[in-house]
Amino acid sequence: MSQEDFIIGIGGENGQGIATSGNVLARIFARRGLHFVAYNSYQSIIRGGHTFLTLRTSESEVLTHGDRVDALLCLNQDTMDRHLRIMKAGSSVLFDTEKIRPGTPAEGVQLCPIPSKAITPNRLLANTVALGAVLRMLGIEFSFLEEILTVQFRKKGDAVIAENVHAAKGGYDYAGEHFTPWPKPLPKTGRRFGVITGNEALAMGGAAAGVKFYIAYPMSPATGVLVWFAKYARELGIMVRQMEDEISVANMLIGAAHAGCRAMCATSGGGFALMTEAFGAAAMMEIPVVGINVQRAGPATGVPTKTEQGDLWQALGAGQGDYPRAIVSVSSAQDAFDTVPELFNLVEKFHCPGIILSDLLVSEGTASVDPAALKFDQPIERGPIIFPKDAPAMPSAASGSNDRAYLRYKITASGVSPRAVPGTPGHLHVVASDEHDEDGVLISDEFTNPAKRRAMHEKRMRKMDGMLKAITPPQLFGPAHAEATLVGWGSTLGVIREAIAKLEREEGLRVNHLHVKWLVPFHTKEIMEVLSKAKRVIIVENSISGQFARYLRSETGFAAHGHIRKYDGEPFMPHHLVAAVKEQLAGKTTLSVPVHEITV
Repeated sequence: MSQEDFIIGIGGENGQGIATSGNVLARIFARRGLHFVAYNSYQSIIRGGHTFLTLRTSESEVLTHGDRVDALLCLNQDTMDRHLRIMKAGSSVLFDTEKIRPGTPAEGVQLCPIPSKAITPNRLLANTVALGAVLRMLGIEFSFLEEILTVQFRKKGDAVIAENVHAAKGGYDYAGEHFTPWPKPLPKTGRRFGVITGNEALAMGGAAAGVKFYIAYPMSPATGVLVWFAKYARELGIMVRQMEDEISVANMLIGAAHAGCRAMCATSGGGFALMTEAFGAAAMMEIPVVGINVQRAGPATGVPTKTEQGDLWQALGAGQGDYPRAIVSVSSAQDAFDTVPELFNLVEKFHCPGIILSDLLVSEGTASVDPAALKFDQPIERGPIIFPKDAPAMPSAASGSNDRAYLRYKITASGVSPRAVPGTPGHLHVVASDEHDEDGVLISDEFTNPAKRRAMHEKRMRKMDGMLKAITPPQLFGPAHAEATLVGWGSTLGVIREAIAKLEREEGLRVNHLHVKWLVPFHTKEIMEVLSKAKRVIIVENSISGQFARYLRSETGFAAHGHIRKYDGEPFMPHHLVAAVKEQLAGKTTLSVPVHEITV
């Protein structure tokens, strides 16, 4: 067992309180000033199915949920049967003696049988008993657990709180008398962290960005964004609406943004498929909106509770025809919070839609966060927008002036035209999804004037040049000279960084990392400056076809030397990348597809 961090695994079936147990532990670690990351691998059924939550904590930054498990809490026989065989020396396995029969562990694995029935008559509290036991073995004072249980169950009344505290104290005391504690107790650093999910971070980022209208149709794994907005809408003065489908969502999104407020929605791939025509309409009408696609395994309904990076090309082709847009990926909860205000400032400056690509791993993952890093005083840069109170006097047809009236889609060198919200005096204009002239009049009304179509199309697309200059290009992480360069996007950032450290520490291999955050516009020049000097380029992504590798090749002509792909619904673990890089550097393969195991 590493003394630098500690990993707890909780296994059982849906309905056994696994998520609640994880939330309790997360809050305790946060209050002790410890970093953590939690990932819950669950099934899309209300009860049953194998669920396994992994929570990793450390004094230093935690990038992934890790490779191993130091403490395994078995809430059913299935978990014991699946995981005991791969537990390593120095780890401990806690289980209820009334329900679970242990197998034969590896040498050095401590079996910790707990007589839960003797501790509490309530069979539903076996997870609470186990929590008490594992905290005693970690050297954490019981007062922390009692405090969190009081907060967790305060809505259910004093009797429920007392019953849970009693069960936890029984497990805590029993472990102290019967089990060997871990050699190094988890410290109390004196810091205080918050607990946040990626979806909560996206929603909070929207609030920080000045979102005043949020609309969605619930679709996992994006529903958490809607839940957060609904909870705090009145307090923050944000209008929140749930619609009957994603087509309605996208079109109401456009209406709200057209009226002058910042508007946002979130869905997953299936819902985003229904929104794409509206995103093209937003670009044609030059209305800035922000949509979030929290990716899950597809196609169709796919695997609703599993992660993937399979919607990249869906976002690239969202809506027919060519139009200016910004597409950005997020790599963590903190990155999600920071990205939303940045994207809103960008799309309002350039009057176009913006798309955020998250995935289940980021959005439904739970992590520690420094409250000071959640900066709600974000700069709000609304770009060229005219409200009624700011409207300059404009000539009208009756004035006799030779000047033309307000031109919403005026041809400009930057591609950005003056935007006035509806109802601004002297700024009457037509807004429609058809191609149009500078004042909004549809060019199909004059037999589709080719010159006007070309001029307007080129005007819109000129925005892409300005956006490219406004966003930060990717930077190379790690040594300048390396045996291999790993390239990734989105949620692979943390696991790549950890794998690089393990490769150098354990194998003596020097590997660096190019993380691509902004997907559109694409920093072709800057990326090629890095890749053209790389000794070996290996692309890491959660898709079967290598969507990012294909996109990179389409934009640059560069074909990677190797690929590491995973598409079984579960995220990469550090050892997957370590093994794959080693086999590719040894010349054994150019495509590695790791086989998933919960622990190693």
